[in-house]
Amino acid sequence: MLLFTRMIADRRKIILSSVGFLIAVMLVIYLGTSVIPKALVTLSKASTTQKVSINNSLLIGQKLMAKADGQEKCIVNVFVLDSEGKGIKGKSVQLSGLGELEGVTDSLGKATFELTSNIAQQYELTAQIGGLPLNETVTVTFR
Repeated sequence: MLLFTRMIADRRKIILSSVGFLIAVMLVIYLGTSVIPKALVTLSKASTTQKVSINNSLLIGQKLMAKADGQEKCIVNVFVLDSEGKGIKGKSVQLSGLGELEGVTDSLGKATFELTSNIAQQYELTAQIGGLPLNETVTVTFR
């Protein structure tokens, strides 16, 4: 009787493991064929309109703290996006607050600024796209 009970328990474990495996495989297939490709197309597809949406565009700090040694960098990105959230290539971006800097967006609509300072201080940065200010600010700190 004990052997029979053990065999049933072992079969139950095998069945549950198989069902769990099948669900995991189906989830991976679904994500790989449906969800992920749509997200990648949306994120990587450049805008065809070239009309900037100031409300959708972003000012984001990637690395907001660095040594004030003139070497270590704070990194700030500006994403220039259209009304559908797609990046716009070739747009001029001005960054102010630690001098006046200018960059141009890449194929994803991103302009990256690498900032250094010899002065230990916080700087509040603002960005403009075509003379129009973004609603956000970013603070970088050099210590």
